[in-house]
Amino acid sequence: MNRAEKAALQLQAVSVLRMLKETRTYDELAELTGLPAGDLNRYVNGHVLPGVERAREVVEGVGRDALADELEARVRFDDEGYVDNSDVVFDQSFLDLVAPVAANTLGFERPDVVLTAATDGITLGAAMASYFGARLAYAKKSKETAVEDFIESRQRLASGIELTYYLPASAIDAGERVLVVDDLIRSGETQELLLDIALQADANIAGVFALIAVGDEGTNRARELTDAPVGALSLFE
Repeated sequence: MNRAEKAALQLQAVSVLRMLKETRTYDELAELTGLPAGDLNRYVNGHVLPGVERAREVVEGVGRDALADELEARVRFDDEGYVDNSDVVFDQSFLDLVAPVAANTLGFERPDVVLTAATDGITLGAAMASYFGARLAYAKKSKETAVEDFIESRQRLASGIELTYYLPASAIDAGERVLVVDDLIRSGETQELLLDIALQADANIAGVFALIAVGDEGTNRARELTDAPVGALSLFE
């Protein structure tokens, strides 16, 4: 880890601690993190940065659990099981915290391109792309008028509906590393189409990540399609 990466990790830890402090006293934050309240006060108020190892513990340990709890508090299900995660996907600052936690806990290889599906996946894709310094690409269910060459992937769903996604062929180059992300994974059908698009482009898969997994069908399906890391921040049964 070079100096810039260490500094980024330390700042990410401070951001996580500040989010946690919004609803906790320093004593409660100390109990949660195992860190002294006086040190936490200095971190949160910007007087000093945590050491690299302490920062890693905050981001990879406390950070993931805290963000998963926050995510679960924001997600709502209706009587038919449909998910309303608008309080998550519309909050870019929250997603910016998710990106380093996901990257550090799931061990994704640094991608050249973050690939998602329009439209709810775009804000998460933007956060992940910004964190990695990668390009963002998003597939749509319709072709853009001015684009001539597309990569197309289609699948007939169990319901009989045919789902098709299109990505401009210039969005991914052969040999690039592609991280597939989305806000939600349930059956894994969307992720399968995105993986197919990346493979049609002769790209290498860096991983598959979703904010929310509803059951394990989708993540298991993705794992059957790639040896790269597959994971979600929060699992709903």
